[in-house]
Amino acid sequence: MKAAVVKEFGQPLVIEERPIPEPGPGQITVRMEASGLCHTDIHAAHGDWPVKPTPPFVPGHEGIGIVHATGEGVTSLTGGERVAVPWLGHACGTCRFCLTGWETLCEWQRNTGYSVDGCYADYFLAEAAFATRVPDSVDPFEAAPLTCAGVTTYKAIKVGRVQPAELVAISGVGGLGHLALQYAKIFGATVAAIDVTDEKLELAKELGADLVIDARTEDPAQVLQANGGADVAVGLAVDSKSFEIAYQGLRRGGRLVLVALPAEGMLSIPVFDTVLNGTSVIGSIVGTRADLDEVFALHAAGRTKVIYQPRPLTAVNQAIDEVLQGRAPARLVLQPS
Repeated sequence: MKAAVVKEFGQPLVIEERPIPEPGPGQITVRMEASGLCHTDIHAAHGDWPVKPTPPFVPGHEGIGIVHATGEGVTSLTGGERVAVPWLGHACGTCRFCLTGWETLCEWQRNTGYSVDGCYADYFLAEAAFATRVPDSVDPFEAAPLTCAGVTTYKAIKVGRVQPAELVAISGVGGLGHLALQYAKIFGATVAAIDVTDEKLELAKELGADLVIDARTEDPAQVLQANGGADVAVGLAVDSKSFEIAYQGLRRGGRLVLVALPAEGMLSIPVFDTVLNGTSVIGSIVGTRADLDEVFALHAAGRTKVIYQPRPLTAVNQAIDEVLQGRAPARLVLQPS
């Protein structure tokens, strides 16, 4: 099989031939149909974050495919079923976080495409307990972005406690932002979309944004304050400055939800204003298996639309360049050769 491998941080991925992996106890081998290209995969390939993966490794954590083989003890899945393999590849199941519905905070978790090989390959391994069935009516190329971009932004809207009629600012209308916008609308919010490209701003209008802010020519914080201030701002742009601007656009009692992870991300906030205004700053990390089930159910019901373009797995380096240069329409989805 072909696999796209990070041999060295900051260098192009190498397409190499590898044997099809055999599943161990509790594991499944999945034949890849589609795998979304998430910015996290680029951070992994560049070694951007303090906790780094160990090369060589295969990135990818928005994998959709068909169960090819099952390991000893697997009874929940059978060959031929379509599954999604998300970022949360394994959690212990016994810590306080796992037992209280916050498995994404488990300190013993393993992450797909980071601490274990991921989905940028014709076949990949997964823990059966953490592979989620994809409804038959959901196209695999649409399911792939939902597996991370979807569940991550859905969770951010939930963590932000969005209420009907609140003003929600979506900072960055890309692979994550175009879905965050839709989830905010599902929750009944009025949505302000912020971006810096004509294509993304037009996409925001098409998806139902009530207010579109061009950060090239407007001060988003001033525009938000002129509209009463945002009740919730979701930070999805991979840029530290955008977090500060989103914070400045909040009304009293507002909630800033941080999702994007810039390589050297920092946020400086005034303690005095934060206390007096009752502002909350919240970190939101992906979503649970239960959240992903809900995301798929919403999509199967026709409540969301995924904007994507396919690319061959062998063109992964060109696809990464598209994302870094801001030329990707929303989500790029890799397909096997």
